[in-house]
This record gives sequence, structure tokens and C-alpha cells, in this order.
Amino acid sequence: MDHHVRKKNSNKSTKQISFSIDTHELDHHDHKHGFLKNTHQRDHVDVTDDELVPLPVYIVNGVFFTLFFSVAYFLLHRWREKIRNSTPLHVVTFSEIAAIISLLASIIYLLGFFGIDFVQSFITRSSSYDLLLEDEIEEEEENQKQFEQQQQHSIVSCSPQPPQPNKMMIDSSASSLITIYDEKDEEIIKSVVDGETPSYSLENKLGDCKRAASIRREALQRMTGRSLDGLPLDGFDYESILGQCCEMPVGYIQIPVGIVGPLLLNGVEYSVPMATTEGCLVASTNRGCKAIFASGGATSILLKDGMTRAPVVRFGTSKRAAELKFYMEDPVNFDTLACMFNKSSRFGRLQGVQCAIAGKNLYMRFRCSTGDAMGMNMVSKGVQNVLDYLQNDFPDMDVIGISGNFCSDKKPAAVNWIEGRGKSVVCEAIIKDEVVRKVLKTTVASLVELNMLKNLTGSAIAGALGGFNAHASNIVSAVFLATGQDPAQNIESSHCITMMEAVNDGKDLHISVTMPSIEVGTVGGGTQLASQSACLNLLGVKGANKESPGSNARLLAKIIAGSVLAGELSLMSAIAAGQLVKSHMKYNRSSKDVSSIVASS
Repeated sequence: MDHHVRKKNSNKSTKQISFSIDTHELDHHDHKHGFLKNTHQRDHVDVTDDELVPLPVYIVNGVFFTLFFSVAYFLLHRWREKIRNSTPLHVVTFSEIAAIISLLASIIYLLGFFGIDFVQSFITRSSSYDLLLEDEIEEEEENQKQFEQQQQHSIVSCSPQPPQPNKMMIDSSASSLITIYDEKDEEIIKSVVDGETPSYSLENKLGDCKRAASIRREALQRMTGRSLDGLPLDGFDYESILGQCCEMPVGYIQIPVGIVGPLLLNGVEYSVPMATTEGCLVASTNRGCKAIFASGGATSILLKDGMTRAPVVRFGTSKRAAELKFYMEDPVNFDTLACMFNKSSRFGRLQGVQCAIAGKNLYMRFRCSTGDAMGMNMVSKGVQNVLDYLQNDFPDMDVIGISGNFCSDKKPAAVNWIEGRGKSVVCEAIIKDEVVRKVLKTTVASLVELNMLKNLTGSAIAGALGGFNAHASNIVSAVFLATGQDPAQNIESSHCITMMEAVNDGKDLHISVTMPSIEVGTVGGGTQLASQSACLNLLGVKGANKESPGSNARLLAKIIAGSVLAGELSLMSAIAAGQLVKSHMKYNRSSKDVSSIVASS
């Protein structure tokens, strides 16, 4: 609490005494306790005088500051002369006595003005803290009473939890799993727990996808006795995945998205999103992008574009299976087959059919263009149309399955490595020797030797199938997750052979990646979700390209190949320079437990 007392005498018959008490802190305290309603009140006791006005405080402070420094400088100057002239310091003149008195007076004033104010403000803060502490204690006691009342109400209103069918042990936090719902939701939860209402039918029954997910989540927690507190529920559009991406949702997973780039590819710069939980991956790929950019960029070329589906049919004899094989591969019949196939879609166009026989079983591998969609459903519809047509001329044909694994989808297969599936892309760059040394911290000769012994010879010894690379699947998976691709198709999409060669008289490095089966799309599936759609928009490939159908998906495949090139270049350089273990120990060894932070956010 600040007190300012100002007094001034005059030669006139009257005197004015102005006494002001600043009650700002008092008002704040009393307002909280209901004693005073108005803030910044002042109590004044005035004796009238219409002429006397006190000097402003800043002028008085300026006078004493000037006096302090002036006399201090004067005394120091005088004492220095006495020391030089061997004059005793205790012998002082009248001017020096006046200077010493002025110095002491100014010190006393400044200490009194600033020191007392500091002490009083400290005391005020301490008292205010005590008052706030008392208020917090009272508020905490009131909250505790309300919490106990809610607990008593929940015990009365909640229905008893049904017995566990497997008698699973419930952990110590099981008591916190039950959330208070209204009567209608509580009845639905109980019916799901009792098995009366199928969990998968909640969306259709309720007509509210978010509410269905919440009820399903609560029922799951009660049935298992396990908490899902760390799994986010709010902040997601559950309507967008209904009948498209995921069934029976109870929440969603958080995966951080990093950006690498600029990736200079075919003369255009791209900022590439990568969703991953692996430390160093984004940083390493970004370093590769930097090296490519400093060397003039990379070139990416599309070799093929065709999705495949291979049904398996069976005949009574191998002869009949061979007859159908010859019919399917005869160029004379291609137009008829293409006409039947193309009826299923505006964008699906049959490109060719490749057949293989195993005894009396025939596998027919259809390949078609699919526009900007990844195209699995599109090609399957077309294949079904052709099978229905063939049934007329080959009534003894027994269709065993629409997919006979000769496609081959979501499995490592030599047919994809050799023939390709989806987008087949090759990407190359020439990295200058100076960039290899300064940015990648290694040499061209070391990289060429390591690539031969690791990616080529080592993979051959291991019997690798399409795995003649350092870590192509790392980059493919991260970009797939960020852009809404099918993550399971990372298997064949990561088929890659990395080549390195010294060029320009051995000074520079030529590096290339050849990827025959990148399976991506920019429409359908997870590409329509808000987050993934935003990442596609960042790359400039969101949705279907109306002017040139399929060009967005093809560009995405080229960007992925360019990103793989950057990742291969950086990782191989880290291994050649002996930096791999050091970097991972530095950036990927955090022991921090963030589960509690995620649960509370």
C-alpha cells in the first residue's frame, strides 16, 4: 500500500496540507471480500489554498540526481589533485564541505525515495500473495465439496457394470473409466456391453458418427477394463470415414508431419510432407534435398502407368486352360476385351493381359490405366466385366477368385519388380564433388564403393527381392501416411534399386533410383481426409486433374521417387562418413514419457 504525504509551507496566512492515500491494493482486496464496490478510491483531507502547487516529482528527482553526480565528480576531481600534490585528504575547504553535505543529502533523498518504495512494494506483494493463497485454499475446499457431491451422485445414477466374460483383471485406474452419460446413451452402452446391440451398427442406429464412436469407446473400456485416455476422440470428422476408410472407430492416432525441401525436381521446387515417428528421418532426407538443390536439381521420368489385377480360374483340363490363355493373348481379341473392360469406368482403360498356367488353373494379369485414382477397385470392376463376358464362350470356366496373387498386391513379388505395377519411375541427379564433401561430409569414391558392397552385393547375398537400396521404404511410408495412400502398399511401392557412379573424370557423383511399382493416387480412400488432403494440396496434386486425367497421380509418384533419391543419398553418406550411430544416439534416444502430456491435451 503506497502512502504519499506532501507538505509545503508558505509565507501566507493560510497553509495547505494535502494528504493522499492510494488505496488501489486495498480496493482490490476489499472488492474480493465484498467490503468495497469501487476501485481506485482516494481519501483526501484538504486545507484550501489557491496558489501553492507542489513541484512535480520528476523535477525533484532530476535535481537530486544532477546534484549527486555533480558533487561526486567534483570531490573525486579534488581528491585526485590532493593525491598528486601530497595534500592530506582531511584538510578540506569550505567548498568541499558543502559538496560532501550535498552528496550525503542527495544519497539520503534517493535512498528514501526509491528504497522505501521498493520495500513497501515487496511487503505489498507478500501480503497480496497471502490473501490470494487464502482465496485459493477456500476455492479448493469448495471444489472438493462439489467433487464429492458429484461422486455420490454418480454412484447412485450409474448402473452396475456387468460381469466380465473373460474375468479379466481390471487395473487400478478402472474406477476412472466410467463416464457419466445421459439415460439414452447409458442404455445404448449397456446394450453394447451385454451384446444386445452390435457395435458396428451404432452409426446407422444413431445417425451421429461422433456419438457412435464415443459410445463404442465407452463400451469397449467397460468390457475390457482398460483405459483409452491417451487415444484422442475429439477433433476428428468421423462422417468423412463412414463407409470409406475405417469401420467401428473409437478415436484416431496422432502422427507428426515434417517437411523436407525444397526438393528441386524437373526444375520445380516441392516441399514434401513426411508423417513419421522415426527420429533423424526427416532431417536426413532434408539434407539430401539440400545436396540435390545445390547441384542443380534432379530429373524424374515416368516409365509406365498401369494398375494390375489377376483373377484365377479353373478348368477341367489343362488343355481348356491353355485355350483361354491363347484367346486372351491374341491381339485380334484385345479390342473386344478392352470394350468389355472399359465399361466400368471413364478412366479405366485396358492396356494388356498377361497369362500364366499352373496345371489346369489359369492366372490372367490385367493391366489398365486408372486416372488419378490408385485404381484397385476400378480394375477389379473391369476384370469382373470381362469374366462375365468370357463365361458365355467358356461355360466350363470356374472362377476361383477375383485375385489370384499374380497381381501382386501388398506382397513382395518378382512380377512387380520385373513388369511393374502402378507407376514405374526412374529418378537421377549428378551431385557435385564440392557438395559431396561439404554438405554430405564424404567422398564420391567412398559412396560408390559403399553402394556396390551394400546395396548391390549385400542385398544379393541376402536374396533381396526389389530391396537393392538403403531405406527406400522409410521415405515411401512417410509420404504415404502424409498423403493418404494405402500404407500396406508400401511393400511393393518400395521396390527400388539405387545406383551410384563416378562421372566427369571421377569428380562428381551420378546417383539414380529405379522404382517399378509405386502405387499411389490423389483421389479416393484416405486422400479425401482433411489432413491428407492438405498435404496433397501442399504438393499441388490434390484431387483429380480435369485437364489431364492421371497427371496428378503421376506427379506424386515422381515426387516420391525424388524424395527417395534424397533419402538414399543422405543415409549412404552418413554410413560412409561413420555418422549413422552418432546421429541416431543424438536425435532418436529420448527417454521422455509424453503419454501423460498427450492424455491431458
